[in-house]
Amino acid sequence: MARRYPSLSKQRNCPKPVCRARQGKALTGGTNLAVAAVFRTEGIGKSYPGVRANDDVSFQVAPGEIHALLGENGAGKSTLVKMIYGLVRPDDGRMFLNGAPHEPADPRAARAAGVAMVFQHFSLFDALTVAENIALGMENPPPRRELAARITQVSNDFGLPLNPARRIVTLSAGERQRVEIVRCLLQDPRLLIMDEPTSVLTPQEAELLFHTLRKLADQGTAILYISHKLEEIRSHCDRATILRLGRVVDSCDPRAHSARQLAAMMVGGEMRVIDRSGRQAGRVLLDIDDLSLPAPNAEGTALKSLSLTLRAGEILGIGGVAGNGQEELLAALSGEMRSRPGTIALEDRDLSAAAPQARRAAGLLSAPEDRLGHAAVPDFSLTENTLLTAGPRRQLVRNGLIDRDAARDYARQVIRDFDVRTPGPGTAARALSGGNLQKFVIGREVLQNPVVLVVNQPTWGVDAGAAAAVRQSLLDLARSGAGVIVISQDLDELMELSDRFCALNAGRLSDSRPTRDLSIDEIGLMLGGAHGMKVAHL
Repeated sequence: MARRYPSLSKQRNCPKPVCRARQGKALTGGTNLAVAAVFRTEGIGKSYPGVRANDDVSFQVAPGEIHALLGENGAGKSTLVKMIYGLVRPDDGRMFLNGAPHEPADPRAARAAGVAMVFQHFSLFDALTVAENIALGMENPPPRRELAARITQVSNDFGLPLNPARRIVTLSAGERQRVEIVRCLLQDPRLLIMDEPTSVLTPQEAELLFHTLRKLADQGTAILYISHKLEEIRSHCDRATILRLGRVVDSCDPRAHSARQLAAMMVGGEMRVIDRSGRQAGRVLLDIDDLSLPAPNAEGTALKSLSLTLRAGEILGIGGVAGNGQEELLAALSGEMRSRPGTIALEDRDLSAAAPQARRAAGLLSAPEDRLGHAAVPDFSLTENTLLTAGPRRQLVRNGLIDRDAARDYARQVIRDFDVRTPGPGTAARALSGGNLQKFVIGREVLQNPVVLVVNQPTWGVDAGAAAAVRQSLLDLARSGAGVIVISQDLDELMELSDRFCALNAGRLSDSRPTRDLSIDEIGLMLGGAHGMKVAHL
């Protein structure tokens, strides 16, 4: 059984249900509807100007159940869980937690009632330490030394090790996700909401997380789980509720359906098939020669003698466990980190010392992993966010003046061509669901017709249908003659997209190998750094 932390759960003002572990035992073959639900909704609805986000939503989560909430981006999942967590008030309908009305006025009230949530977008302060961020979410945090000891104990017990003294700014995306998860575990929740918790975790980290969730479920904790990784849902969830356009359209045991069938339920039709045809490798577009850079901070990763070439029409996949130099490599290619002359050349033009905007003007574009904060300014409108990167290549700024009509038209084009679910180009970036913002960010770069596009985690938090569309857009871009580098922790994605594959390990790049010749075992060895680090120029 998982270890409990009663001194931290004393912050709550309401008692625990009797014998929670015994209540969850009945749920071994799927949901046992005879067991009283930990949480349920009746006819929940929520509207925004021009959008009905949730409409007559009714479902329940039983004790000890890992319950999946499935739906396309914009189907209403985020709005629903925000109402449960007290961030949004429903317009109609009712919610119940342990049989009592659940009407949280704010997240603090939701936490006091026993609801914890791991957000898709990290709610962390970069300048503060792990312990300081966790303390901010507690009503009466213990002394700092005691809290640090508990964080270390909990994180190690659940296989998610953290150093309480590290500042958030020094953590990789996967490590930041651990902070969010451990913060919730310290609350000893009755209902735990997980919004895309494995989107930036390695397969090994994800397995450890599910081991943790199953231990919590065995004790009677109800878990509401949102993910677009359908095989993950099939392997680990007891039941699924499916939303489409804000309404519940189905409920099922996900283990009884294939991933393709689940995707069809979500979209209301058959999934598109990825078209990989019609591409041939052409002339060299990008040449990286012996690129070395120091770590950007004490916890970062130095890049060590990286070399690769990328040809027209080619997609190069770069895999690696989080924190092995992915962010530093993208920063070096985008111009956020400068390198010595002769290390980065685009179409034989040395861009090693060029600033980000100069690289964009030349055709070397990038889309970073962190879409809300790095790729997009949360409070800027979508129109304003197009100006951040598309100005040089789309002529949105002329003679020092912003062409707002052109920027608005370009934002509309991205919204239309990439099916971004939003009221319009004036919507703030933070108002979009994670998947829709990701589609906007990728579309904003693809439609600039780059010579080379570098993307990090292109389908992080994107539903199956949207992920297929994003991947197809990258394939189409390569078909048009561009070169594409995909940096991802999703090995299935890399195998589906890439012509060649290489691995980053401790800031070094492995030899590139044709994807078609690779086995899973060989990929695992490459990710672990077992293969030679000398890279052949192809």
